[in-house]
Amino acid sequence: MPHEVKRRYDSSRRREQATATRSQILEAAERLWTRDGYVGTSVAAVAAAASVTARTIYLGFGSKSGLLRALWNHRLRGDAGERPVAERPWFLAVVDEPDPERALRLNVRNAKAVRQRVGRLLDVIRDAASSDAEVAELWARIQHEFYDNQHTVVEALRRRRALRPGLGVQRATDILWTLNHPDVYRLLVGERGWTPDQHERWLTDILRAQLLARDT
Repeated sequence: MPHEVKRRYDSSRRREQATATRSQILEAAERLWTRDGYVGTSVAAVAAAASVTARTIYLGFGSKSGLLRALWNHRLRGDAGERPVAERPWFLAVVDEPDPERALRLNVRNAKAVRQRVGRLLDVIRDAASSDAEVAELWARIQHEFYDNQHTVVEALRRRRALRPGLGVQRATDILWTLNHPDVYRLLVGERGWTPDQHERWLTDILRAQLLARDT
């Protein structure tokens, strides 16, 4: 019995150490990539900053682009869990919200929270996509999944008969995807100096006017 207790302790301790090491690597990669760029930062540089070997990174993430995917997923989802955004409670709360206006507000608020988590990482991925095929695939997946998630929100509004008369699901999804896109956020908050809260209020108002029937 003492040996079994010891083995459980050792196993738990190893998992904790592995989790801590993974966090160190992700934090070091994000710090260097946002400062020096993805292309200009080697795996060896990330390893040195995280106080691990390059082999540890390759064993844990497979490749440099695999490390970038892991970092993106961690920041996007807000934790180390594997569930995609479409299965997260904070996204499902939007889909399940019976009040259409509140659903849009929640969707915009979620988007703001995600953008505060991803920070400059999205710019890192966008810039690297032009010179790295695997990162280009990641960038395309990010765009595709974001569109699909906005489509899910619009479908929920359609089921509640909340869409503006004559507005189809595809056109409504295009509008939501475009106005809620990180590029618009970057232009207004990053370039024009809006605060995230100002952007949230503006976006909620314009989406309500563009998407919802007047009597909702």
